[in-house]
Formats: sequence, structure tokens, C-alpha cells
Amino acid sequence: MKRPPTAAELNLCLCHSCGLACDMTGEPHHCPRCDAPLHRRKTNSLARTWAYMFAALAFYVPANLLPVMNTTMLGNGADSTIMSGVLEFWEHGAWDIALIIFIASIAVPGIKFVALTLLLITVQRGSHWARKERSKLYRFVEVIGYWSMLDVLVVALVAALVKFQALGDIEPRPGILFFGLVVVFTMLSAMSFDPRLIWENPPAEAAADELTTP
Repeated sequence: MKRPPTAAELNLCLCHSCGLACDMTGEPHHCPRCDAPLHRRKTNSLARTWAYMFAALAFYVPANLLPVMNTTMLGNGADSTIMSGVLEFWEHGAWDIALIIFIASIAVPGIKFVALTLLLITVQRGSHWARKERSKLYRFVEVIGYWSMLDVLVVALVAALVKFQALGDIEPRPGILFFGLVVVFTMLSAMSFDPRLIWENPPAEAAADELTTP
């Protein structure tokens, strides 16, 4: 049984702006419906994805080591890193907030690094392993990426609440800047990856089936 034809075999290209399947006969450079630029594949997808991910990794270390905020209560000030903030919430019984911050600020970036590395290596090696599952993994990485900004929002909301109630003072520290850069670069890395590269070459099993099909 023959496999379904791919878009490349049908000489079609999907417009990323309006979703139109464009006929690439004559190699048009723009979508005939919305005039957006057409690309069969994202330009330098793998190189840009690696570059953004390495930049995010470089910022990930100071984001976790440097304090993200300084809290002053009744004249006593203390710096807090992401992990110390998680432990503080946990010790005060707010385990749900501690868990949310831990997942959004530490676990999610780590998962994205592992997932993107797996996708990049398998694509570069031309692997046929678990293509459907890897496509789902990429969509999962896209979905969870936006939740990484939760820690930045928590700092902003807590600072606003403390200042509003005149309980003390909260000031951001360099760690929150590095964490914001981690979030931005991991999102750029995921956006730069072209999931169509996972399906670039037909699986060996399908190719063998075609050769044996009368």
C-alpha cells in the first residue's frame, strides 16, 4: 500500500500567514492570497535554533544563581533567588504557589532544553524514529513556552501588592532580567525550529513498501 504523497512531492507550500496551500510552480516568492513571503523551509532553521538555545543556556545559569528580587520588610532587607523563593513559599505552607513557580521557572526551561536538543539531534541525523511523537513533542514545547513568564509576573504582582499595602518595599534584581532573557531566547529557539524537517525524508519502511508494491 502506497503512502500518501507529501506536499513537496505535490509541489505545494503552506503559507504561514493565511494557511493557503500555494502551488510552487515557477517558484513564486509571495502568497497569491495575502502576499506574505513563501518559504519551503524556514531559512537556516537548525543553525538559528541551536544559536538561540545556546544563548538561553548561557543566561539560564545566572538566572538561577542571582537574586531575582529584594524584599524589605520593617527595615530588614533580603535578596531572593528563584529557588530560595520556592523554598520560602513551601516553608510558609503555600506549597501550591511554590510548586507553580518551580514548574514554570525551573522545570519548564529544563524540559524545553532537553526536548529541543532531542529534536535537533534527531533531525540532523535524519532519524526516522517516532516522527509522529516528535511532532507532538514540538507542539508541546510551543504550548508550555509561554508559561515560563509566570515567574516574572509573580515578581511584578507581589511588588505591586506590597507597595499598594505599604507593607514594605520590593525591588527587582539582575536575576529577573536574565530569567526574562532565558524565556525570550527559548521561545525564539522553538519558533526557529521547522517541524517539517522531522518528515523531510520518507521513512525507510515506506520506501521499501513502494519498491515491493506492484
